[in-house]
Amino acid sequence: MSAAKEFLPVNVAVMTVSDTRTEETDTSGQWLEDAVLEEGHVLVERVLVRDDIYQIRAVLSDWIADPEVEAVLITGGTGFSARDSTPEAVRPLFDKEIDGYGELFRNISYNEITTSAIQSRAVAGMANNTVIFCMPGSNNACATAWEGIIRSQLDATHKPCNFVALITVGRLNAEKCESRD
Repeated sequence: MSAAKEFLPVNVAVMTVSDTRTEETDTSGQWLEDAVLEEGHVLVERVLVRDDIYQIRAVLSDWIADPEVEAVLITGGTGFSARDSTPEAVRPLFDKEIDGYGELFRNISYNEITTSAIQSRAVAGMANNTVIFCMPGSNNACATAWEGIIRSQLDATHKPCNFVALITVGRLNAEKCESRD
């Protein structure tokens, strides 16, 4: 068995997708920023983007291409209204989709909001060694995603698996996920 790994701060960017929020009223983006910093990670950038497929893709593409950005948290635009377009914007940019994220998010949400959980189109994926997590735009949804899934997956000490070795390739020798035995 390998020695215990130490916590490694991850470089995180936060995007809020909204047509109605401003920097002053973006409580979910602020919630995520606070959570990232409280956990000891580095906030590389935080932006507010209109709910427009091409604006979302433009910012996200820049972050995916930037070796400094290792993880992206996107809040908003995952519902079913005519303007909700985050999944459509980000999925074409994924090299691999993390199917289990949406499944687990909805499972955890079911315990909080019952069958309304089916209206969440939370998605996640990997692109150019950057992990991207998309979640609904409420503070409660951000807390569900962060506390129930993302925090441990951005923690190098979480066993048996986490995304840190995959996304910090330039700073850490990538290792395979430890055995579940």
